[in-house]
Amino acid sequence: MVVAWDGRARGVLVLRDPVKPTSAAAVAQLTALGLRTVLLTGDNAGAAAAVAREVGIDDVIAQVLPAAKVEHVAALQAAGAVVAMVGDGVNDAAALAQADLGLAMGTGTDVAIEAADLTLVRGDLASAPQAIRLSRATLRVIKQNLFWAFAYNVAAIPLAASGLLNPMIAGAAMAFSSVLVVTNSLRLRRFV
Repeated sequence: MVVAWDGRARGVLVLRDPVKPTSAAAVAQLTALGLRTVLLTGDNAGAAAAVAREVGIDDVIAQVLPAAKVEHVAALQAAGAVVAMVGDGVNDAAALAQADLGLAMGTGTDVAIEAADLTLVRGDLASAPQAIRLSRATLRVIKQNLFWAFAYNVAAIPLAASGLLNPMIAGAAMAFSSVLVVTNSLRLRRFV
């Protein structure tokens, strides 16, 4: 509020960071992935509640200083939760480092980017669900590849060592195993 020398209000000045149009969809996608979203912010309670309503977040913790953000993340971890923290500012850096997965916005401060495990190149929350889906797909492919590599080794090596499997066939099976693992991994290139 702007107040004149005579004590009367002459105008009101309101500053607010606009919510990106993709944020509500990103929160909905995170929820669809089975994740619980919490808005942990240093902003006042009224502004935080308004933003939370706009994007579809039920849990809001407002007026939190940087050290308290770390405490909230640690409390969630102590309760058995795996915590992913998305942040972009100096005030988020310590909590990003504390979280099991720190995701920094690429448009954020250097200290936040340095503290995080992963930097989302776009300064848009919509990148977070995409990064989580890609990491889950990558983990699934790694497990599949390990299964096929171990299955080959458990089955083919003892047979070849005991002379029950022709070494040429064992070599061909090993080459096929490598091709299968590489081809399976290349499927991630089509990830959207």
